Amino acid sequence: MVESVKKAAPLAATIMVQGTSSDVGKSIITAALCRILLQDGWRVAPFKSQNMSLNSYVTPDGKEIGRAQGMQADACQTAATTEMNPILLKPKGEMVSQVIVHGKPYKDLDFRTYRESYSTEAEIIVKEALLSLRSQYEVIVIEGAGSPAEINLKDRDIVNMRLAGWADAPVILVADIDRGGVFASIVGTMEILRPEERDRVCGFVINKFRGDIALLQSGLDWLEERTGKPVLGVIPYLANLQLEDEDSASLNAKINTQMKLDQLDPSMLDIAVIRLPLIANFTDFDPLLEEEDVTLRYVSTPAELGCPDVIILPGSKNTINDLLFLRESGLELAILHFIQKGGRLTGICAGYQMMGERLLDPLLVESDRLELSGMGVLPLETSFTADKKTERVQGYSQPNEQGSSNDIEGYEIHMGETRFTAVVTHPFRIRLQRTAESSEEYHPDGVISADGKLWGTYIHGILHNDDFRRDWLNQIRLAKGWPPIAGTLQFQHRREEAFNRLAEHVRNHLDMTKIYEMIEA
Repeated sequence: MVESVKKAAPLAATIMVQGTSSDVGKSIITAALCRILLQDGWRVAPFKSQNMSLNSYVTPDGKEIGRAQGMQADACQTAATTEMNPILLKPKGEMVSQVIVHGKPYKDLDFRTYRESYSTEAEIIVKEALLSLRSQYEVIVIEGAGSPAEINLKDRDIVNMRLAGWADAPVILVADIDRGGVFASIVGTMEILRPEERDRVCGFVINKFRGDIALLQSGLDWLEERTGKPVLGVIPYLANLQLEDEDSASLNAKINTQMKLDQLDPSMLDIAVIRLPLIANFTDFDPLLEEEDVTLRYVSTPAELGCPDVIILPGSKNTINDLLFLRESGLELAILHFIQKGGRLTGICAGYQMMGERLLDPLLVESDRLELSGMGVLPLETSFTADKKTERVQGYSQPNEQGSSNDIEGYEIHMGETRFTAVVTHPFRIRLQRTAESSEEYHPDGVISADGKLWGTYIHGILHNDDFRRDWLNQIRLAKGWPPIAGTLQFQHRREEAFNRLAEHVRNHLDMTKIYEMIEA
């Protein structure tokens, strides 16, 4: 009797997007390919072995990965998992990062220790995650990190060319023409690569182009003749993409284009976000950029603050150090004067913790200080713990002055436990994960002052809730004597439209025939 043998399912095909440097558009090109492949009927997923970012994404099962991979998973219309980004490094300052492994904190390591003592283990984690992902999908779009030509890092590389070899992935090399020197950056990168690495590069993409393509053609011809590799596409700069940014480099570009105080439109609500040195999850505020009646600014000094309608204290990777920055820069005093005059202040996560009376760090997980006084504008104190809370949450907002309540959702990422030093009003109720021991259905979140001008919450993404956000903005408008705006910006709908707009834009300027040849080979 001959027993039947069940053949293993074939592993997914792979294609990899690398760049000549950071911030050339690798994450966006990867997202575009993910959406194009999805539109063409493929089961597709993103992968980035190791990401360094303070912008996090919480997966449906409550794990933490890089924001870009969460965004790319959304482009694939698939649930994000830690296999898509098995290692996340969150800088804490002084060359130290918190190492997140499969969505949970591992330990804090400095760069040298990580490279010399952990890289071998990290390599195993990356290979296993990639193999698991390839067994579940048909195509994996892999994103590199930084540049593959960092000769001091290549021997223990787990994010670029060595990873391409493990995945047997053809490589697209992306360069940013907007910053200048595009041909030098491509040729220089290719010269530094080893022969077998150069063989993996199947072509180039020139990104963020502005101008007449005819004037660039002679350079493209020279590049193809010089390298023997095709230019797969020249992607024109795409303004107002409306997809979340990856890291502080993108935030810096955003800040460089924002309005100065003397340019502000007096008919718009002026909202100022404090630009903390270790600001985290600044994507919390992306929906405000799309609101027709809002000007959003990022502020680093008291001189830039002015007199906004609202100040927002955002999340931070290190609450204590960033509170000390507020204190030393004079921003804390300026904010306190602002609210004493009746100004509005909102805190999210670390910003919420800063608004309290005390920060306690008995295990020294945040700093070398056991205790630090807070801003003292909300009756609460926070103790930092070794355990990190990461979970998606759903619930509702408490009725506002007009009696309106809205369903809300978001996510929590924090290491602090907060207790209240007085009777408080909570602006949100969060649905509990039901357990055999718990009969409660909801628990309170956050604090709001009696006049509604001061409030804080642990919920990242709270302003992504369209109805809640518009109600909040309308309350501010009414307080200024302005009429409320009817109708609600559908931010998530716009985000889906942005994915499709990006895919169409890239598809129209990329040689997709050659891309498919690379994948199918």
